[in-house]
Amino acid sequence: MNETIDYTPFAPALPARRARALPWLTIAAGSLCTIVPLIATVPLFPPLGLLMLLAWRLLARFALRPWAAAPLGLFDDLVSGQPMGSAVLLWSLCFLAIAFVEQRLAFRDFWQDWLVAAGAVACTLTAGRLIAAPLSAHVDGALAAQIAIAVLLFPVATRLVAWIERKRERSA
Repeated sequence: MNETIDYTPFAPALPARRARALPWLTIAAGSLCTIVPLIATVPLFPPLGLLMLLAWRLLARFALRPWAAAPLGLFDDLVSGQPMGSAVLLWSLCFLAIAFVEQRLAFRDFWQDWLVAAGAVACTLTAGRLIAAPLSAHVDGALAAQIAIAVLLFPVATRLVAWIERKRERSA
């Protein structure tokens, strides 16, 4: 039996421009989640823009150009309140590190992608802490909790990206 039967053959397809813009829009929406007014004594909100960026880069390799991390990082810097240029630098370094890992691995599965994303999230949040806060600030416990929450949310971001990617491929 054919497992790839399309049950909605007359569903309207996405225009090509909108299909190309979806990765950008989802990452920007993830970055915009930081402006939601939540009252918290400890900042545990994960960087959803970074999670979406990593999910798109690891799951749909050609959805974003290699230079896309810089303007998306600039947008994240503008809405998150981090020092200007920190996400531009750190997100671009994440793209370079992922490209380096992809050259070394012949085959990848989800567990390796999760491990790469965990390392990228941990390095990015730690470097962002070193850029934004003085070393005498006592934020290491909150940073570790934020890293753990972000790493645990990566499969959710990947599932969302996979669902969007199926919709994009159906329209192409």
